[in-house]
Amino acid sequence: MTDTASVNLGETFSALHAFTPETVRAFSLAMGDTNPLHLDADVAARSRYGQLIASGTHTGALLMGLTASHFSKRSTVVGVSFTIDFKRPVFATARVTLEWTVTVVRPHRGGKGQMVDLVGSLRDEADVVCVAAKGTVLVGLDG
Repeated sequence: MTDTASVNLGETFSALHAFTPETVRAFSLAMGDTNPLHLDADVAARSRYGQLIASGTHTGALLMGLTASHFSKRSTVVGVSFTIDFKRPVFATARVTLEWTVTVVRPHRGGKGQMVDLVGSLRDEADVVCVAAKGTVLVGLDG
């Protein structure tokens, strides 16, 4: 692993994700979420959304997972805190962009690792924010 000093203020990273009704259903069931808005196309069609939507757990997990994938390329990483605000539905057929920006980098007490604060979003194809997030991760306790 490399030195965590390479975490930079303003660093931005992103990923694209394509939802499908099948993956939305599978994730929802795997998490124990039996809300028919994620599982039953007929129920969802009669809802205010008009179609299946991804669960908040699903969208939040993708955002948190992106931080782990990004920072684990350089060092160990653990999530410390995340807040997630659901602004708009994410449809089960959506193609989205997940993105995070580093807003604060500070030393972790004890001198090992860095506390990294981030702001993030999940945006739809029209570039509308559907999910907004803030997070803190601890990068680099392996030294």
